[in-house]
Amino acid sequence: MEGKLCVVTGATDGIGRVTARALAERGAEVVLVGRNAAKGAEVCKAIHRSSRNKRVRFEQADLSSQAEIRALAERLAGGGTAIDVLVNNVGGIFMRRRESADGIEMTFALNHLGYFLLTGLLLESLKASAAGRIVNVASEAHRSGQMNLEDPQGTRRYKGWPAYAQSKLANILFTCRLAELLEGTPVTANCLHPGFVASRFGQNNGWIFATFLKTLMRLSAIDVEAGARTSVHVATSADVEGVSGRYFDKSREATSSLASREEETAQRLWELSEKLTGHRY
Repeated sequence: MEGKLCVVTGATDGIGRVTARALAERGAEVVLVGRNAAKGAEVCKAIHRSSRNKRVRFEQADLSSQAEIRALAERLAGGGTAIDVLVNNVGGIFMRRRESADGIEMTFALNHLGYFLLTGLLLESLKASAAGRIVNVASEAHRSGQMNLEDPQGTRRYKGWPAYAQSKLANILFTCRLAELLEGTPVTANCLHPGFVASRFGQNNGWIFATFLKTLMRLSAIDVEAGARTSVHVATSADVEGVSGRYFDKSREATSSLASREEETAQRLWELSEKLTGHRY
């Protein structure tokens, strides 16, 4: 990864942090994206020490906010910089319905529209790479997801887990449609399931849910090191060179749900995403 520029979102904690560190250890220049500037600076220092790579920096942005995504993309793509790898890793679960700064349901705004808008704004920089890679962190949770395109933001009826599962289904639908659009370019797009990872994921939902999730993690979750392996594999492995539109689990190609491969649903989601973000690819 020497001489390559990698961008990792949600990189100050969990598998995002481990992914960023692994890329730095392989010699890449790495941009960590997160909301907390103090934590970002701390994580950069830690990665500097462990990787002995000083080409690691932090960019602050709340990726549920379209204005902040646009400002971030402007900073990253300035001067025609080529980006070799974009890892869309940031995500969350919200058991109670809340809205982003743009008035969009938070799960849909952060987990799907954040991927869609940031990727679109950085696409020319990825095309400037000899072999750009887009890596979208999805989840096996997509298998229980249903794409409700009549009410994707849960305005009539909202439940936290179905909203999360729908957003992970959207990640795969987006990846497959994007891969089709990128045919004939040097850029590939793939998605993955990191595993059920013991992390701070979901700890923003009050003590009852947080306690339940922590208990479940103690019983069956893998650690963050194992959870980041598939992201790192898809971002760096020669085995994935030229591969696009695929779903990976445990660093191997896997078959996602039938619902995640419905072309009509993917197209309708794409059109809705363009409308909600105001960005056309």
